[in-house]
Amino acid sequence: MRRSAGRSRPAVPRDGPRLAPMAGSSRISTGKGKGKAKDEGGGGVKVAGRFGRGAKKDASTPKDKARAAQAKAAKRSTRKERFAQLRAAFTATRKADARMLPLVLVALLVPFALLLVVGLLVGHPVLLGFLGLMLGLVAATAVFGRRVQGNAYSQVEGQLGAAAGVLNGMRGDWRVTPMVGFNREQDMVHRVVGRPGVVLVGEGSPSRARSLLVNEKKKLARFVGETPVYDVLVGDGQGQVPLRALEKHFAKLPRNVKPREVNILDRKLKAMAPSLPIPKGPVPRGGRMPRQR
Repeated sequence: MRRSAGRSRPAVPRDGPRLAPMAGSSRISTGKGKGKAKDEGGGGVKVAGRFGRGAKKDASTPKDKARAAQAKAAKRSTRKERFAQLRAAFTATRKADARMLPLVLVALLVPFALLLVVGLLVGHPVLLGFLGLMLGLVAATAVFGRRVQGNAYSQVEGQLGAAAGVLNGMRGDWRVTPMVGFNREQDMVHRVVGRPGVVLVGEGSPSRARSLLVNEKKKLARFVGETPVYDVLVGDGQGQVPLRALEKHFAKLPRNVKPREVNILDRKLKAMAPSLPIPKGPVPRGGRMPRQR
């Protein structure tokens, strides 16, 4: 039969005929299957992306909110502590050092004023003024830190255990064990383990402290092997290291030990047999020490 000229054949899509969705159906066909919609009870509609992975985001739980609140509170408390420490250091240093505040102001204003004048001459006062302010803040912070450190050294200098306090406050990975050796005259030796090896620091009378250093070196020789052992005597005499320059002296020591070997060396030295205990009261007649139970 011949087709009538007024009728045209209906176009059929290449991927097959598309069916209308039935009522109550939970899946919707979209042709090539690039997206699917699934009805989940109580969870809303989860729409699949081009690669078939859901893009639904889960809401934060109460535990997450509590952790975030705790983290914010911890940050606030840390900031308050730092500000309180800074204010206490400023107050104490200002009382002991009358020149601290003028020097800090000079370090802040001189770079700012110089660069501001240069900026006015070249036609860029805002840019160079801001740069001068930043440089002034850096210089003022450096001057303030130096004056605070000098005031702290002057307060502890000459006191018993001053070197131990400086060693505990040094920057870097230093394992400090104070008073590994001492005598009745209150001379003492501190042990420091770090990248250079083992450093023995003696403080007190030079002659007595040197004998303590020699004895402690003999004890360490059986445990450290080929690890270098340095000895430092704190003082202002010849061959001694001043208390203020103690941290710089440690920074100049060579790095002889790997970082992972520092922990092994520190644990080995802490496992050493301790020295004889010091009696808490007077020594009994005959010079015999009571036995430990």
